[in-house]
Amino acid sequence: MSFDPSTLTYDANGLIPVIAQDHASGEVLMMAWMNKDALVRTLETGRMTYWSRSRQSFWAKGESSGHVQRLVEMRVDCDRDCLLALVDQTGPACHTNRRSCFYTAIRDGEQVTIMEPEA
Repeated sequence: MSFDPSTLTYDANGLIPVIAQDHASGEVLMMAWMNKDALVRTLETGRMTYWSRSRQSFWAKGESSGHVQRLVEMRVDCDRDCLLALVDQTGPACHTNRRSCFYTAIRDGEQVTIMEPEA
């Protein structure tokens, strides 16, 4: 059965959340948004392309930083309203130069930085 992006459930702005996860380690790298066209671009090129809500434009991950995400496999959740992208990540995934955007933990009611920026 071929995949049809229009069968997904997008929010009122035509967006769907996407979790990027390292395909080899399982590490969760980041969360971003896609619209239908960004998803189609990603599937066609194999390069993760997201929708920037602030700029109202597409952004191919790594186009300015060089920290590219290559799609290994795209997965759809059971409600068809969230995507999981298994990726091959080059360099840090976060704009703060950390491997993951999830570098702050809440432990005993305190925020703790658990990951420093890469050199």
